[in-house]
Amino acid sequence: MTQPLLIEIGVEELPALPLLKILKNIEASWGTILKEHQLSSSFEFIYTPRRLVLLHTAMPTKQDDSTIELFGPPAEVALKDGVPTKAGEGFARKCGVSFDKLSKATKGNREVLYYKEEKRGRDTTTLLSSMLKQWVASMSFGKMMRWGDKSQEFIRPIRWLQVRLGDHVVPVELYGIESSINTFVHRMVSMEPKEVHSIADYEQIMADGKVMLRAKEREAKILAQFDALESKHGITIERDRGLLAEIVAITENPQALLGSFDKSFLELPPEVIITSMKEHQRYFAVFSSGALTHKFIVVSNGVTDDYSKIIAGNERVLKPRLADGMFFYHNDLKRGLQTDGLEKIQFMDGLGSLQDKIHRESNIAMRLLTRYISQVQEETGKESSALELLMDRAVKLAKADLTSEMVYEFTELQGLMGYYYAKSLGEDPLVYNAIKEQYMPVGEGAELPSSIFASIVAISIKLDTLLGLFSIGKIPTGSKDPFALRRAVNGIVRIVTEYNLSFEIDEVIGLIADEYSDFERVVLTDFIIERIKKSIDANPSVIVAVLATGERDINNIVKKVQALDAITATDIFKEQFATFKRVANISKDIDLTSSLAIDTALFEIEAEKELYTTYQKVIAKEYKDYQSNLEGLFSLKEALDGYFDDVMVHVEEENIRVNRQNMIGVIYRSFREIADIKEVTS
Repeated sequence: MTQPLLIEIGVEELPALPLLKILKNIEASWGTILKEHQLSSSFEFIYTPRRLVLLHTAMPTKQDDSTIELFGPPAEVALKDGVPTKAGEGFARKCGVSFDKLSKATKGNREVLYYKEEKRGRDTTTLLSSMLKQWVASMSFGKMMRWGDKSQEFIRPIRWLQVRLGDHVVPVELYGIESSINTFVHRMVSMEPKEVHSIADYEQIMADGKVMLRAKEREAKILAQFDALESKHGITIERDRGLLAEIVAITENPQALLGSFDKSFLELPPEVIITSMKEHQRYFAVFSSGALTHKFIVVSNGVTDDYSKIIAGNERVLKPRLADGMFFYHNDLKRGLQTDGLEKIQFMDGLGSLQDKIHRESNIAMRLLTRYISQVQEETGKESSALELLMDRAVKLAKADLTSEMVYEFTELQGLMGYYYAKSLGEDPLVYNAIKEQYMPVGEGAELPSSIFASIVAISIKLDTLLGLFSIGKIPTGSKDPFALRRAVNGIVRIVTEYNLSFEIDEVIGLIADEYSDFERVVLTDFIIERIKKSIDANPSVIVAVLATGERDINNIVKKVQALDAITATDIFKEQFATFKRVANISKDIDLTSSLAIDTALFEIEAEKELYTTYQKVIAKEYKDYQSNLEGLFSLKEALDGYFDDVMVHVEEENIRVNRQNMIGVIYRSFREIADIKEVTS
């Protein structure tokens, strides 16, 4: 038998971010608790700022009856001279009964101890109290609070509680609050409790009380209001998904409203205005023709027939925020970009100050610039001496905005404010763009630096962080990576492949290792290789095949993997690969580092001549990329099949045997210049 179940925990306003962070865990935890108590059933988890709700349309009213059947040790082991042994007593403890309650049964032709219990299912009403307390205790919000004389903690004080199974109120007490038939609606509708006479009435009472229960419905309402405002005013509202989720979590009756601020504030960089509105006020930015406007969207939680006062109030609150930003901005421009003071800010214990970090990054950048100078010159059209000066300037100014008033207020704008200040102060575009893009890419699929010049700055910063932290033993373990070193490697991989930059791992590490204390470089190399494996979307065996050749240039690794993966993923290749596996198997005992000389005068069979001629044509071609090269080598299949059909490689005559082995060996060696094909599996 089943009945509807309503659980509503009424609280003071929940903070959005901690709630959103564990939403999935909250829902999953209740599902686990149901399973543990043999009451599994479908349910809906609902949240608003003032309530956590569980709704079951068909909750079992009791557990199913069950039979517990346990087989123990053999009787002769469990009893000695009529006295229970430790094995027998242990089995009794396992069953939760005294030894004399056990019986015997036959299992596998042996007499063993046996226990059987018919367990009656318990009523759900007797279980809900402990289940609810277990559920609440599982909610790990992080920072918790106490209230009144309570020793228990929760994210916010609990003010009311409903636990209803069918028509009955289940007697449950939680944090001193006893379950009842009362709930509360939107504060601007009523401050008094509302009686819920039946579960069927609950949702209508909420709707009448201006409480939209479901987050998806609140989100849909907000987005529909955005659409209407955009159409009416010819504007575009930024759909910040993170901010939207937060707004959904803090509103019960959302209403999107259009406000404005003084146009003079548009002198500020757009990011300053957007950040100020979002972080301080939870406003959405408004654009027109692609440019930020002097308008904003606030989503009110109020209930009123006239929202003009709410709009005016939010406009008044925003004005001093933007005025502060304008003050910071002008002060910073007067001061200019300076690194004075960075020597007093510690970067990391063992790695000195931020000024020390800048010095290391500058040295790395200059060495990388020398390595890639021809590509940077081709990109910029500038002489190497000019590029050196600009590179030094870009790196040394990259963190100068850390001492600015604006970044002190909005730390997330570090680098971006340096870009605006450098641009306003007349720095070269290469410099201010490199400052802006110094941390790119900031995540998987995120934007890359817009030039090789800026990429060198970004790589230098990532390399210093990598080598610096490895040199002081701050190495990621398991899933822990507090300094985002895995992301740093992923960023380097994406940059070097995008700009076709040679990046031989050991060589680059050796180029800059003198900036750090001695450490086991192989540990860092292995870490980078492991990240490359994880960052490339390809058949894992293809990645292994490329790495098995000893290739350690990141750019080459990625391009070779992509080329081989594209070929091996085809159905035709899977059908034909046996031929090339045979090439690898025959070559396993051949010294590929030797000359592998082939004497055409020793050819006895036409298939030998055919394979040799075809191979010479393949290797004589110039290929535009690794995939074309591999396609050329794989085109040897027909000639190889003919060879294997007609030619016995392992003959008694040594000179002929070696000649034939060398023929296969040179083909395998040509493959190994790209990948060790014996490692490939489908």
